[in-house]
Amino acid sequence: MGDLFAIASALCFASANVMIVRGAARGDDDNGAFLSLLLTAAISALGWAAIGLARGFEPVTGRAIAWFAGAGVFTMFIGRVFLFGSVQRLGAMRGSAMKRFNPFFAVILGVLVLGETLSGGMAAGMALIVASFALLVWTSFRRSAGEAIAGDARRLRAGYALAVVSGLGYAFGYLFRKMGLADAPDAWLGAAVGSVVGAALFVATALFSERYARAVRATFTRANPWLVGAGTTSSFGQVFYFAALNTLPISRVALIVSMEVFVTLALGAVFLRKHETLTVAVAVAAALGVAGTACILQG
Repeated sequence: MGDLFAIASALCFASANVMIVRGAARGDDDNGAFLSLLLTAAISALGWAAIGLARGFEPVTGRAIAWFAGAGVFTMFIGRVFLFGSVQRLGAMRGSAMKRFNPFFAVILGVLVLGETLSGGMAAGMALIVASFALLVWTSFRRSAGEAIAGDARRLRAGYALAVVSGLGYAFGYLFRKMGLADAPDAWLGAAVGSVVGAALFVATALFSERYARAVRATFTRANPWLVGAGTTSSFGQVFYFAALNTLPISRVALIVSMEVFVTLALGAVFLRKHETLTVAVAVAAALGVAGTACILQG
């Protein structure tokens, strides 16, 4: 059953990638990130309440809540918001391939902060992920330079930068969440607290950024069906991920879910023909990224 949950998680995340691109094609400033935070907060809070009422609530400490809140700053705000922005600019295929930076930075933080040992397999995996990134960047900017599309080049630069920052945010967030779960082993509560913090930071940013303000207003005034779908599937992807972790080792879950990139390529080839083209370089970069993830997990 755990394998099925992990596969469902990969399908949900891949579907969200495609829907973000379809929703962004309408030209709105909103890319669905704020909506996804609200949906994740609601779903995870309901899950926490339901499981707590059925099995009893886990004891919670103030320190655990603080760790979960810190994880929300990095995973839900920096990680997810920047991820949605990256997919909006790079497209579903490149954006999904760039998510392999999550385990890359997680290894670096594990070595530097937790004193973990860097094995040969982990080093090889990191090298493969860097090669994947280099291939994507090289082919993207070579095409832009050849076609002399300055605006396209700026959009790609912003997309790659957002993807790297998103990966770093997720890595820091996982570290914080690990600390919180050590005090209160309740992943649903951690997701709920983190989502609420992420949504609150989004609203706070909207007080100073008109672009964020327009995104908040659009969430409640101009429903974009594609972005509603993206937020919903992204939230359920997280739920299925947690469900898989209840029965499978984290390495197996992470490896299965990393196949999301290939599902995204397949869905993109079918549903994004007018928006993206599946190239050999993107497919090779995706394969390198997944191979790198596998090496890291085995290491």
